[in-house]
Amino acid sequence: MSDTPDNDTPVDPDDPVTDPEPVAGTTGTCSVMLLGSGELSRELALAFQRLGTEVIAVDRYADAPAHGVADRPIVAKMNDAEALTALIEKENPRYVVAEAGLIAADALIAVAEGGAIEVFPTPRSTRLSLDREGLRRLASDELGLPTAPFWFAGSTEELAAVAQHAGFPLVVKPVASAPGEGESVLVRPADVAPAWQRAVAAGRIPHNRVMVESVVEVDFEVTLLTIRTVGPTGPAVHFCEPIGHRARKEQNGLGQADGDALESWQPQALAPAALDAAKSIAARIVNSLGGRGVFGVELLVRGDEVYFDNVRPRPHDSGLVTLRSQRLSEFELHARAILGLPVDTIMISPAAAEVVYAGAEAKPAAGQDLQAVLAEALAVAESDVALFSRPDETEPRRRLAVALATAPDPIVARDRARRVTVALRRLW
Repeated sequence: MSDTPDNDTPVDPDDPVTDPEPVAGTTGTCSVMLLGSGELSRELALAFQRLGTEVIAVDRYADAPAHGVADRPIVAKMNDAEALTALIEKENPRYVVAEAGLIAADALIAVAEGGAIEVFPTPRSTRLSLDREGLRRLASDELGLPTAPFWFAGSTEELAAVAQHAGFPLVVKPVASAPGEGESVLVRPADVAPAWQRAVAAGRIPHNRVMVESVVEVDFEVTLLTIRTVGPTGPAVHFCEPIGHRARKEQNGLGQADGDALESWQPQALAPAALDAAKSIAARIVNSLGGRGVFGVELLVRGDEVYFDNVRPRPHDSGLVTLRSQRLSEFELHARAILGLPVDTIMISPAAAEVVYAGAEAKPAAGQDLQAVLAEALAVAESDVALFSRPDETEPRRRLAVALATAPDPIVARDRARRVTVALRRLW
């Protein structure tokens, strides 16, 4: 499936974001500093290296996944503004790319304002990715994007007042968390206090504030990977085929919950009107955030209606399906856009992926033969796997593996990926 003209959209010349054109034709080795060295950063590091870029991988603990492939691994406190500023000044990379959430935003702002080093995502994007309130107010109040009705509360009393005003059911989320973490559905007044405690406990930053949304009946959720580039003719946005996704609980042989999985597939069919609306929403939020690279714009779809839900200014789990579905994966697209190189969003095959998660306490199952399990998993037609052997200490729930499969259509690909996941579950 090839790119179509409307997958490459020029930016409105009235866009208030100022975007310098990437520096091209420099001599010597170009270097990029990755702040955050988890499993996804490892894939991004490899994408940069294949383009001749030296990679400095930074994380707060030793032997992080990207440390194993980086040109220079560094252990540092990324949430310490003074220490991070000193590290960036010492290493003096051409680009700084934030791949983790808990990074000293003040340091990134200072570096970006200096002008000698480009920072991605923009410090504004990094800050808003940790602040659902700021992001939602930008989308709804400033840009006028359609969203589910929402409110914010700073105490159980405020949450109870919102519930009384808005009615049930409601979804309560931390203002800063990973997808699904700390979320609750309120169906009666007695749910208010437990939902508040769950959301506050799961928040990624100390912030006793939650977001409350009305439950909107939708047909499905999609991620529209949107790549923002800047070239001689100015900024432009490019779109991948829509990616459908949903979280689900894995079941063991006893019918009990045995862990979490994120299932994603590409393409997710959208009606022409819905696809146009999705691209319009994605372009407006991404152009407002500015910068270059991959943005995962999360949308809710009901018929021809599309609602903005969230945006992640970096490659994320729902986009792992692009490792097999597209000519260029989300990591390769991110690296190319940041370096100012041409991108394309050609999809070469329908595909599906399942990311398998577990808590930090997950351990390998005793008595399992790794090769035998892999042989069973890879016996599924057009399948592939990636095992994440080293724990990512920055994540409360660990990625254990990703199961991948291609097929003539996404329904068959999803079935194949699920069968691969069932086989892999024997390892934990």
